[in-house]
Amino acid sequence: MEQHVKIKKVLNNNVIIAEHPLHKEVVLIGKGIGFNRKKDDDISFSKADKTFLLSNEKEKEQYVNLLPYIDEGLIDFMNDVLVHVEMRMGQELNQHIHVALTDHLAFAINRAKQGMEFSNPFLLEIESLYPKEYQIAMEVVTMIYDQMGIQFPEGEVGFIALHIHSAVTDKTLREINRHNQLITKLVSLVEDTMGLEIDKNSVDYHRLVQHLHRAIDRVHQDEAVGDEIKLAKMLKEEYPVCYNLAWKLIKVMQKQLNKPVDESEAIYLTIHLQRLTHKS
Repeated sequence: MEQHVKIKKVLNNNVIIAEHPLHKEVVLIGKGIGFNRKKDDDISFSKADKTFLLSNEKEKEQYVNLLPYIDEGLIDFMNDVLVHVEMRMGQELNQHIHVALTDHLAFAINRAKQGMEFSNPFLLEIESLYPKEYQIAMEVVTMIYDQMGIQFPEGEVGFIALHIHSAVTDKTLREINRHNQLITKLVSLVEDTMGLEIDKNSVDYHRLVQHLHRAIDRVHQDEAVGDEIKLAKMLKEEYPVCYNLAWKLIKVMQKQLNKPVDESEAIYLTIHLQRLTHKS
């Protein structure tokens, strides 16, 4: 049986807000869905290409305020982008991406048209940490070029990848960026202590970054990696410089995250550091 809902607000020709029996309000997106419609009209759910909830009042307000400044063709295109991202990630996205990514891409398109370029200092880290999201972000950038003839700078791929990662993990961009900044700080500490410049394209660098990322996640989840006293003793004796540096990194993490880091992290960090510095 076809489900009908009542229109609460027509935002533009392609977007309406409707009353939903279970979810109070739902946003319906579809080509021409709002054309010649008015408040309290009944409309079939099947008319929409995409439906999403904006249960967060602040996000809903942001989305409603954003739409008048956005070309209606972009709203339609955003629908294609999000359907593509969802299909490629193989999972539903958190609804906040509708607001966050629409907002980001609208301004990024304007920046690109004006020849402004935003640098992304975490580009290599983002590619290393979120390879799938990064690949899909590259596909989104290609879609934008094919549709609008606008060439995004490489830094934008990283920003889009972060939005995708945020939508699949329910982490805020602020939280993700804070972790990336901490990882960058830890890598700089390794370079300064060892007096070397790490090849950011090397496999060992990617392994170190991913390990640090997982270590930060473990700290938040209060997980331990296991107690290996004999191995720790051997590594301390064999690789004292790397072992001491591992503890330096742990102290920085503890200070920044304001949580204790499991001692056994030092073992795994020492192995990564030894592998990295031995090859550099």
